[in-house]
Amino acid sequence: MLGEKPTGRKCLGMDGLVKEGSETMQESYRDEVMDAAIIGAAQKVEHYEIAGYGTVRTFAELMGEDEHVSLLEQTLEEEKNADQTLTSLSEEINSQAEEGEGESEGRETSKERKSTSRRAA
Repeated sequence: MLGEKPTGRKCLGMDGLVKEGSETMQESYRDEVMDAAIIGAAQKVEHYEIAGYGTVRTFAELMGEDEHVSLLEQTLEEEKNADQTLTSLSEEINSQAEEGEGESEGRETSKERKSTSRRAA
């Protein structure tokens, strides 16, 4: 729309968030704890995207690019909705993960796993 060729660089911040999420998925958490960890990783990505789209939308406003503002606002709202959906899911999943902690007698707790992981590192 602006007559420019889209270009860009690899986003190291987003790359780090994706790697962190991938590492989380390699852990041996119980199902509910894994779900909660994945949701947390996904929310970090959403928050990063919200920050990016919000910044670009503001630049478009300052430049008087009303049509672009509208498109960016729409995308920003989609990202906020995705974040809200993840928040709703996390409220349910986190309580399930917490309930499961009491039932996991004889199993290693996440706190114990982290302690063991730190010692191993």
